[in-house]
Amino acid sequence: MRLLDVRSESGSLSRRRFLVGLAGGIAAAVLAACGIQRPSPATSSAAPSASIAATPAATPGATLRDKIGQMLLVGFRGLTLLESASIVSDIREHAIGGIVLFDYDTPTATPVRNVATPTQLAALVNGLQAAASTPLIVAIDEEGGRVARLDQRHGFPPTVSARTMGERGDLAYTREEAARMAGTLLAAGVNLNLAPVVDLDVNPLNPIIGALGRSFSANPSVVTEQAGAFIDAHHRVGVRCTLKHFPGHGSSTGDTHLGVVDVTTTWSEIELEPFRDLVAAGAVDAILTAHVFNSTLDPEYPATLSRATITGILRGRLGWDGLVLSDDMQMAAIRDAFGYEDAVRLAINAGVDILTIANQQLFEEGIVGQTIDLVERLVGDGKITAERIDASYRRIQAFKAGLPGVVG
Repeated sequence: MRLLDVRSESGSLSRRRFLVGLAGGIAAAVLAACGIQRPSPATSSAAPSASIAATPAATPGATLRDKIGQMLLVGFRGLTLLESASIVSDIREHAIGGIVLFDYDTPTATPVRNVATPTQLAALVNGLQAAASTPLIVAIDEEGGRVARLDQRHGFPPTVSARTMGERGDLAYTREEAARMAGTLLAAGVNLNLAPVVDLDVNPLNPIIGALGRSFSANPSVVTEQAGAFIDAHHRVGVRCTLKHFPGHGSSTGDTHLGVVDVTTTWSEIELEPFRDLVAAGAVDAILTAHVFNSTLDPEYPATLSRATITGILRGRLGWDGLVLSDDMQMAAIRDAFGYEDAVRLAINAGVDILTIANQQLFEEGIVGQTIDLVERLVGDGKITAERIDASYRRIQAFKAGLPGVVG
């Protein structure tokens, strides 16, 4: 699992080869790695859904490398600008589109990453924004409960889980709790919450969703209502949200951080309903993909790498024309099964706009420059079209058009 050991495979991986990775146990370290880690009108008072149709043309003078840099959401180490020199360099030299913050460093198993205190975090984010020529997307997993990067250990207010909100069944309570989270994020300079989870709690023993209380309910209508209230509370203070994990991770029996997860026999169409209904209600800012494999949707590729799933179902059937983020491209379900080069190529061609490189499964110095070099070469070789990069770049710039810049 090193970027310099990239495996580039010609052609598609077969389902049999993809499923070779199914063996393996569920490790406790997952808590740190992931975040530990019909329709009811879900109204939104701010932050309209980004649409490529209403997007301005690409910024004059933006090079291909600039556009590719904007497609990267990158994790890093450091509590201060001095300690975060590598990400500052990536912001200035590679024009990366965003950063993702963590409170725990999984590769070293230490509770020191980006978060120490509210004051420290705001200063760090403000300094990183000041280094950027285009406002950064600053993202974090703040779902509540066990998946909250900004917790009481670091001086932030307590949070409650999605399950707690869903079981209580009081939308006013959900708005109140979500508003508290959103206010915490705003003060820290975070402008994109990688939440809410809209996976259905159809498998309470699911090690990465149900067992951690990350789902509002097994009932899609409850999930839609609760997620709508959660999003609305964020929008009221100017923070945007991300639905995850498309097309549904709630029925899985495994964890994609650790290896391949096949939901072919457990997934059902009902898991699409919260995504569909929230998109229809105009409540969505961005959607994050799952790395799950489902042969009924695509016989070759997991969702993040599947054009049939992202372009066909999400953009086609559900009508979502806004921002699509990948889950972490370094997770074993993707990288070990496909190799980094093929995974990046497939994800972009599938319709992913932003590649998440969390640097949490492994930490790779130079990953940003290497990824930009890779995508630039794939475009030069005709394996990704320049038009495909332009489409993502326009979505990203449209999304950023209403983001706040440097935190005062």
